[in-house]
Amino acid sequence: MRFEECVGDDAVAVELGRRLTAIRLAQNLSQRQLADAAGLGLRTIQRLEQGAVATQLSGFLRVCRVLGLLARIDRIFEEPPPSPIEQLKLSERRRRRASGRRKPSVVSEDAWTWGQSS
Repeated sequence: MRFEECVGDDAVAVELGRRLTAIRLAQNLSQRQLADAAGLGLRTIQRLEQGAVATQLSGFLRVCRVLGLLARIDRIFEEPPPSPIEQLKLSERRRRRASGRRKPSVVSEDAWTWGQSS
């Protein structure tokens, strides 16, 4: 099922749960093993796989990390490219050339320093 076909939030959650179950089984992990590796309770894993809406996003992300799916989330929420104005501002800050070595400043012996009386 494609997510465009899902009518409501509940349908999306159920489809995500179904996919998580399939990936977990493909990796030959039990719900208990996944729960232990993610640092979650068994019941939380069961709720995620059932598509229960009351589960927390942090638990979902932990499960994705254990199953190796965290990098795929980046494809879902791609970072928007910078606007043309932001690109212009970034190009102005770009370093154009090296400054070379600076000569150490020489302090003359006549210069006043702290602790000297005038």
